[in-house]
Amino acid sequence: MKLILGSSSPRRYELLGQMGLVPDAVLSPDIDEDPRKGELPRPYALRLAREKALAVACGADDVVVCADTTVALGRRILGKPVDAGEAAAFLVALGGRRHQVITAVAVKRGDRVLVRDSVSVVKMKRLSDAELNAYLASGEWQGKAGGYGIQGLAGALIPWISGSFTGIMGLPVAETAALLTAVGYPVWRVE
Repeated sequence: MKLILGSSSPRRYELLGQMGLVPDAVLSPDIDEDPRKGELPRPYALRLAREKALAVACGADDVVVCADTTVALGRRILGKPVDAGEAAAFLVALGGRRHQVITAVAVKRGDRVLVRDSVSVVKMKRLSDAELNAYLASGEWQGKAGGYGIQGLAGALIPWISGSFTGIMGLPVAETAALLTAVGYPVWRVE
């Protein structure tokens, strides 16, 4: 039984490592990540995690772990910004407000796909022009839902969270461990 991480995210790789797990392979699934018309953030994240898991080629007994992180401002999905202008718009919209970070995890083994999500609430401070411009210049916004990553410089912009820190980073480890255990992958093994 091989463990396959269906993600090119270095954060997800590191978070698996925090669980004492090293994937046998890292394969990034290629799926359409555009939200469907009228799709709400939580069902969107759950759908993408499931579709990613189904898109990873693997053996019948291999275990695949995929995830999707979505930043939601009310019913609005803030995906990965396409450029610094969109990142700035996201960060300004999030400033001084609470928003949700939803990370859905899918674990596949054989024909079985189990999916769970972690919903956290995050408050970002209202950013000064200097903070906004410095963060944009850092480039850390690239490839991150909502235009920020809590584990980097943006951690200084977030005074309050309620929920899973690892979920906000991109892979809620408690939920992931539970799903891996449910499909028979030995998470808690003594060697």
